[in-house]
Amino acid sequence: MSDEQTCVDFPGEEIDVRWDSRLCIHVGECGKAKGDLFVGGREPWCLPDAVTKAEVREVVERCPSGALTYRDKSGEPESPPTENRLMIASDGPYYLTGDIQIENAPDDMPGVRTRAAICRCGASKNKPFCDGSHEGAGFRDGGAVGDRGRGLQSTGGPVVVRSIKDGPVQVEGKLTIQAGSGRVAWQGENVFLCRCGASKNKPFCDGSHAAAGFKSD
Repeated sequence: MSDEQTCVDFPGEEIDVRWDSRLCIHVGECGKAKGDLFVGGREPWCLPDAVTKAEVREVVERCPSGALTYRDKSGEPESPPTENRLMIASDGPYYLTGDIQIENAPDDMPGVRTRAAICRCGASKNKPFCDGSHEGAGFRDGGAVGDRGRGLQSTGGPVVVRSIKDGPVQVEGKLTIQAGSGRVAWQGENVFLCRCGASKNKPFCDGSHAAAGFKSD
């Protein structure tokens, strides 16, 4: 599929916005933002010049999947947060923010370098990314976390996301995991997370992917 078919650009005087349909899971952070940057039913849907450049950056960076990105014409890129954090959405994906390096991610998905929604139900057709399939699959998990991890002496730095074939997703680097309740629950530097939806020890992998016949392709 070509870039023109999957991405839509919205040019502005000082800053451009791009929407990538491959990553959008319709959380609605953009449409519910106050102001006239994004207005449903309007053509074009996004008008970067309707608000300040600072507002464009702030609203676009709310997008948890990386489907929305911007190109600031001053050359200032989006900066990753100082802490790598993975939030477990109740009945939904892992929302990861930080200095992200997703192995084998396409080069034309710049949004996932700081923000990504990672599938944890096993049903996505766009693995490792969430595509909203958890709703139709009836996936249920509130995002409770039992283990505390080894802890961290510092935060930040790159975090590498590696999809193990027919198995879990490995996250290597300094990471804080936030439970579905909002609680900071786990901290460490290497973790294997369930992405088949079958683990009895969610969010952690317990090997259930083998018995479940999970296929990552």
